[in-house]
Amino acid sequence: MLLRLTLLFLLVGATALAIACSDSSDETLTIYSGRSESLVAPLFEQFTEDTGIDVEVRYGDTAELAATILEEGDNSPADVYFAQDGGALGALADEGLLAAVPEDTLALVPAQFRSPDGVWAGISGRSRVVAYSADLDESELPDSILDFTDPKWSGRIGWAPTNGSFQSFVTGLRQLEGEEGARAWLEGIEANNPTDYEGNSAAVEGVANGEVDVAFVNHYYLYQLIADQGDDFPVRNHFTGDGDPGSLINVAGTAILDSSDNKDLAERFIEYLLAAEAQRYFAQETYEYPLVEGIEIDERLTPLDELNPPDIDLSDLADLQGTLDLLRETGVLP
Repeated sequence: MLLRLTLLFLLVGATALAIACSDSSDETLTIYSGRSESLVAPLFEQFTEDTGIDVEVRYGDTAELAATILEEGDNSPADVYFAQDGGALGALADEGLLAAVPEDTLALVPAQFRSPDGVWAGISGRSRVVAYSADLDESELPDSILDFTDPKWSGRIGWAPTNGSFQSFVTGLRQLEGEEGARAWLEGIEANNPTDYEGNSAAVEGVANGEVDVAFVNHYYLYQLIADQGDDFPVRNHFTGDGDPGSLINVAGTAILDSSDNKDLAERFIEYLLAAEAQRYFAQETYEYPLVEGIEIDERLTPLDELNPPDIDLSDLADLQGTLDLLRETGVLP
C-alpha cells in the first residue's frame, strides 16, 4: 500500500510539473508590427530575455496590417498591434477593435501622444522636417511648408509620396487646411516638378548628392545617415514655424487587440516599451523622440518641449484612403 501511494504521489507530482512547464511555454505574445524587423527585433528579443515571454511577430506595412486586422476582426491571432503612425491605430479604434490600456501606463505618455479614448499609447515620436543642403543658408527657407509652392522652388524639391509617413502628413494637412487647401498644396508642389524618391533615406541622400535642394521627410533619417557616413554629411534639418503643418509630430504606438486572450502579457509588453531601457533605445539607436520624461535625446535634436507642432488629434489621421484618393486625383500617385 505504501509503495502504491508513493508511486501515485510521484505520478501526480510529475503531471503537475508537466502542466507547469506547458503553461510556461504557452506564454507567447503575437505581435503585428508595422515597424521594420531591423529596427525593433532587438527590442523584442530583449523583452523575451528579460520577461521569459516568447513573441511571434508578423512584420509588414502599417496600413496593410491594419487592413488585415480589420478583415480578421474578432478572429485575429494578434494580441498587439505596433503601428508606425497614430492614424492606423485610430482606424482600429474607430471600429472598436482595441482594448483599454491601463491608466497608469497611459499616464507615462503626454496626452497629445496617446489615444483620447485610452486604447493606444505612443511609444516614440518623430517630427516632419525639411532636410536641406548645407550649401544653403537656413534663412533662405520659408517658415511654412505651404510656401514651397512658390515657383522659385521649381526643380529643387524631393519627396517620397509612396511612403507611409508622407501620406500621414498629407492626412494631417487635410485636417488642418481642409480638403481644398491640401489639394492646392499638392498641386502647387506638383507644378514645381518635384523629384520622387522611394523613401525618406533616398530623399535625404538626393539632397546630399545635389539632385535637389530640399526634401520633405521625418527628422531622424538625417542622423541615421550621419551615423553611417560621418559628421560631414552635407545635409541639415529645418523645422518649420510654430503650429505649421510641416512640423507635424507623429508617433509609433502600440495597442492591445480586444479579441486577445493574452491581455495581461500585452500590457506587460507596452509597459516594457515605455520603460527607461527601451526609451533609451529609441533615443540612441534610431534618433527618435522618447515619449517618457527623463530620457536624454541626441544633442543635435531640438527638444520635444521646444517644438510647437500643429494641434491635431493623431487618431484623426485614420483616413488613409481619402489621402490616397487625393494623391491620385492630383497626379502625385499614378
